[in-house]
Amino acid sequence: MPRLIVFNNVSLDGYFTDAKNDMSWAHRGHEDPEWAEFVAGNAKGGGRLVFGRVTYEMMAAYWPTPMAEQGMPSVAKKMNSCAKIVFSRTLTKAEWNNTTLIKGKLVDQVKRLKSKPGEDMVILGSGDVVSQLAAAGLVDEFQVVVVPVVIGSGRTLFEGLKKRMNLKLLKTRAFKNGNVVMWYAPVP
Repeated sequence: MPRLIVFNNVSLDGYFTDAKNDMSWAHRGHEDPEWAEFVAGNAKGGGRLVFGRVTYEMMAAYWPTPMAEQGMPSVAKKMNSCAKIVFSRTLTKAEWNNTTLIKGKLVDQVKRLKSKPGEDMVILGSGDVVSQLAAAGLVDEFQVVVVPVVIGSGRTLFEGLKKRMNLKLLKTRAFKNGNVVMWYAPVP
């Protein structure tokens, strides 16, 4: 059965978007060859990408562009070719290549997807989706990149979560650009 993995960036002060929902601060550090190799390696992995509407629209507006192709060609190729799922109550169509639009109750739909054979699913961004699925106990692993920047205010990755969730650290990896990736699994 497929696993559900979250991969997200957070600032050193704990925010995953700033007060204007901007995440551009997180996309720095590509001058570090080891970091660039890590990002490209992640892009080569399998699985289906999962988004909420806001993140989906942001990604769909960037990755199919010549700027993305020139800046990060291997990542752009993977983002544009891999299977994608967008959960939305308001979208009427999803035109980005290989995207499935799913309506209905998020938790029920993800339970259904996890109960069937298939590739793992990776949530990028999509804070509302992350917090709902984490609260429902459906996330199998959290991969969190701490970016060495303080942004002062914004939204936390688990905004809206009503109960404590204990996590077990699986591993860490630090990069010369200051980014630190931490892998966590929920503790039942």
